Amino acid sequence: MSKFALVTGATSGIGQAFAERLAADGYDLVITGRRQDRLAEFADSHPEVTVRTVAADLSTEAGIDQVAEICATEPLTMLVNNAGIAHYMPLAELPAAQARELVNVKVLAPTMLTRAAVGGMQARGAGTIINVAGMIAFSGPAPHAQMPRRVVYAGTLAYLVTMSQTLSAELQGTGVTVQVVCPGVVATEFHQRQGIDLSAVPRMTAADVVTASLRGLELGETVCAPGVQDASLLQMIFQADLAAFGGQSPELAKRYRAG
Repeated sequence: MSKFALVTGATSGIGQAFAERLAADGYDLVITGRRQDRLAEFADSHPEVTVRTVAADLSTEAGIDQVAEICATEPLTMLVNNAGIAHYMPLAELPAAQARELVNVKVLAPTMLTRAAVGGMQARGAGTIINVAGMIAFSGPAPHAQMPRRVVYAGTLAYLVTMSQTLSAELQGTGVTVQVVCPGVVATEFHQRQGIDLSAVPRMTAADVVTASLRGLELGETVCAPGVQDASLLQMIFQADLAAFGGQSPELAKRYRAG
């Protein structure tokens, strides 16, 4: 089977690094993003593989449907849901349009593209789905003083973690693999677009994130955290999640009873 991948948000950062690595590994590509000029530049610089460019805005239903149609009809061996946007501000100050844009790009688009692609992958008995989230997915318990809350952004990334874990279990034995990759701060244009200067902060390269993701697939990791040295920390989170899930009862917990 020929190697054929679709990468969203491929015009810069982690998405571009995925596209670069996959092209070097011999994948034919469909790359999507908002900037046609950057998509065309990438295609022109990679004549060794077939690169199809699709200018699409995944914050819109039309853009999602356009790319989902490709996922549903093309024999993809890999889907990389990388497209992202961040609006860092308190929820009460977040404009409704930006909240909607963020949820569309990081929740609705990955959901609909994965849904479109997974049936064909199952039928072919092979495929890989990679969702790009971030370590902020695990930041919910952080106290107010520790960091800005980024409520909607953090929530969308947490969704991607749980979605990926649940889908991975659902697809066990089908030949289709699911991974969510959760980098920390990465040296890309991502924060710069929000007017945040992180030039003095140590940051991982996008290429290292891709290296971790692809190696994580070989290791059988559903949740890949490129900057977490001690993988047992992640296992402790997952075990605690399952312990809480398994510890529920139909009886009201004593702490909620009067008296």
